Amino acid sequence: MSLADELTRPLEPENHNEERDPPIWRILHELATSNRDYFAKQLDENGLRIHAAHNVILDNYQELRELYKEISEIAPEFDFDEITPGNGYRSFLKLVDQCLLHTGSICRHIHSYKDSVLFRKSNYMREIEACSQLVVSITTFLHHLKTLYSWSELASDGKLSLFPSDEHSPQELLNQAGNIDQYCFYGRCLAFQFVDSVKYVLKGLVSSMATFSEIYYTNGSLLNRCTQSVKYFIDPEARARRIVNISQRAEVDFCKSFWMLNEADIVQFVPSMLMPSLPINQVISIPPDELTLTTTDGINVKIPIPNSHIGKKPIHVRLLSSKRRIGMVGSARASGELYGPSDVLVFHCHGGGFVAQTSKSHELYLRNWAIELDVPLLSVDYSLAPEAPYPRAIEEVVYSYAWALKHANSLLGSTAKKIIFVGDSAGANLNLALTTKCFEMNIRKPDGIFMAYVPVLVEFVPSPSRMLGLTDPLLPFGFMMRCLKAYTLGDTQISPKDKDVDVESTTSDTESFAEVSESDLIALALSPNGDETNENKLASLPSDSTLNSVSLVDVDATQLPQPTSTSETSQDYIKKFFDFYKNAAARLSPSLANGVNHDYDNYSDSNTSVGFFGLTFGKSIKKLRELDDEDAKSPSEEFVFTVPRDPLLSPYRISDDILRKLPPIKILTTDLDPCLDDCVMFGRKLKQLGNNITLDIVKGLPHGFLSLSGMSKEAQEGSNICIKKIKQLMNM
Repeated sequence: MSLADELTRPLEPENHNEERDPPIWRILHELATSNRDYFAKQLDENGLRIHAAHNVILDNYQELRELYKEISEIAPEFDFDEITPGNGYRSFLKLVDQCLLHTGSICRHIHSYKDSVLFRKSNYMREIEACSQLVVSITTFLHHLKTLYSWSELASDGKLSLFPSDEHSPQELLNQAGNIDQYCFYGRCLAFQFVDSVKYVLKGLVSSMATFSEIYYTNGSLLNRCTQSVKYFIDPEARARRIVNISQRAEVDFCKSFWMLNEADIVQFVPSMLMPSLPINQVISIPPDELTLTTTDGINVKIPIPNSHIGKKPIHVRLLSSKRRIGMVGSARASGELYGPSDVLVFHCHGGGFVAQTSKSHELYLRNWAIELDVPLLSVDYSLAPEAPYPRAIEEVVYSYAWALKHANSLLGSTAKKIIFVGDSAGANLNLALTTKCFEMNIRKPDGIFMAYVPVLVEFVPSPSRMLGLTDPLLPFGFMMRCLKAYTLGDTQISPKDKDVDVESTTSDTESFAEVSESDLIALALSPNGDETNENKLASLPSDSTLNSVSLVDVDATQLPQPTSTSETSQDYIKKFFDFYKNAAARLSPSLANGVNHDYDNYSDSNTSVGFFGLTFGKSIKKLRELDDEDAKSPSEEFVFTVPRDPLLSPYRISDDILRKLPPIKILTTDLDPCLDDCVMFGRKLKQLGNNITLDIVKGLPHGFLSLSGMSKEAQEGSNICIKKIKQLMNM
C-alpha cells in the first residue's frame, strides 16, 4: 500500500504484541519526515517553526518507540488478573497511543493541505508545536516509569507491587526527575486521551476553571479580568498557563469553591431538567442525640456522637426513592401508589476529595440509580475538610449509618434485610472506614460494597497511575495533594475569598428538610395504609430554616522564541519552548502577573532546580505572584508531608484479619484514573486473601466520570455498569 493510500486510511491504536513497527508508528514517521523536508525549504517564521516541531517529533521517535516496547513488556506483571488488564503502566501506553493518533492527525492535515491556498499556516504551526511538546513530555514520563519499576518489590500475592517499597521516599523520585512540560496537557492537546464525547465537556470545564480563577482571585481591574476570562476560551496557550499556575499555587479553598459551583441554581438549571424526577427526594437533618444499637452479640452499645474539630452539629442525609413506601419520610405529600417496605437499603457516600460537594452534586446519576435499582438510597452529607478534617467525616458516616439501622423501617421505607454500601472516590474510602468501624464495634456489617475509582492509600506514595494527575483536567496533581493534605492535616485558616464565592445550598423542587428526633418517632407508628392516615405526619413538621447553612451546602503564541535556522537542534527548541511557557505569565503579560514587578534579568538556570510534577524543588525559582498567595509555601514544603499510617485513612492498611471478613466487593475504575493503581492493588490484595472481589476498568473516561453521565454517552454507559454491579450485590 502506498503512502498516499495509507494517508486516507484511519489511524488505529497500536497492537502491543506486534514485533515490527505498527502502522500507526510507521505512518507518523513517514508523515513527519515528509512534512519536515517540505518546510525545510521555507525560511519564513511559520515555516521554520513547523520544520522545527517536526524535527522534535522525529528526534524523539526512536527513543519513545524503545521505551514503549520496554513498558509493554513489564505492564502485564501488575494486572489484577489475565482477563482484567489495567494499571498505571498500561495507562501511559494508552497515552502514547492517543498521542500518536492526535499527532498523526495533525501531521496528516498538514501533509494534505500544505499546498492549498486555504492552508492556515500559523494555526497548524501552533498545533504541531503543541504535539511536539506532547511527544517530549510523554517520553519523559516513560523514563520515570522505568525508575518506578526499578523500585518495585513483591506484594503479598507474589506479584510486583505498584506501590514502591518504603526504602524509596517520594522525595527521591522528585529529586531525580527532570522537567515535565505540563502546559501541553492543558493547551491545544487538552483531553486528547479521552473519548470524544468527554473531550468537549472537559475543554469547557477547564476553560471555566480558568475563568473562575479570575473571579476568585480578584487582582487587577474588573475589565482586565473579564478580558482574561474570555481569552481562556479562545486562547489555548493562555488557558494552559493559567491552569498549570492554579494547580501549582491555588489553595484548597479554590478547589472547594470551584467544585461546589455545580450546586448553584444557575448551573443546576439544565441538568435538573434532564434528571428524572422522584416522588421522594427528602433531606433529613439528624440531630446529635444519644444513639444506642444492639450488637451482633445482643449487647447494647452507644454510638459516639461526632464531636471532633467543629463540635456537635446535625448531620444531613438525603433519601432518594422512585416509589412511595410504607414507613418512608415524605411519602405523605408524594402522589402515586404506596408500596411496602423494600428489603434492601443502599447507603451512599459521595466523592469530592474530602473537601467539596454534597449529595446534591451527585444527583445527576443518583436519581437514575434510585429508579433503576428500585430501592431506597440514603446519601450522607458529611462535613468537609479543611474545616472538618479527619476523623470528622468518618465519625459522621458511622453515626449516620447507625441512625439508618435504627430507623430504616420507621423512616426510610426499608426492612434493611440487605444493606449495600455504595461510594465513589473519597466516599468509597469513607465506606471502607465505616466497614472497619462496624467490625470494631461489632454492629451490623454491610452485605456488599460497591466502589468507584477509590483511593485506598491516602499517602504521598508515587505510583504510575498517580503520575496521570499531571495530565488530568478534573484532578490535577496539585489539587489532589492539597485535598489529601487538607483532609489528613486540616487547616483552621479559612480563606476570606471562600466566603465571597460560597455556593448557597438550595433545595430542589422535589426535596424538603425534616429534622427528626426521638420524640418525633413516637408519632410515626404507621398504619397498614401508610403515613397518610396518621394525624402526626412527619411531613407536617416545620422545616428548620437554619438548616440551609449547614454543610449541605496575554501572551500570543507568536511570541515564542523563534528558530534561528533549520539546523537548530530539537533539544534547543524544546528548551526554548518550555522556558517560554514557564515564565510567560510574568515576562509577557502584566495582567497575568497582577501588576507585580519582577526582576528576571538575574534569572539563572544554575540557581534553580525544577522537580517532578512540574513543581520546584531545591533552590526555588523566584515566585510568580499571579495568584494572591503571599504566605504560600514552596511546593517542596507543601507537598512533601507525613500522613499517619492509619487504616481508617488508608484502607489498604486494614489488617488481613478484617479484610478476610469483608462482604463481596465490586470495584469500578477507569484506565485513565490517577487512583487506578489503588484499585488494582486493593483488588489484588483482597483476591489473594480469598475475598469475593471483581474489578472492572472502563476505557477512555476520567476520574469522576459519573458526574458527566448526563453529557457523555460513554459516561452514561459507565454509570449503567455501576448499576449492574450494584444489582449483582443486591441479588447475592
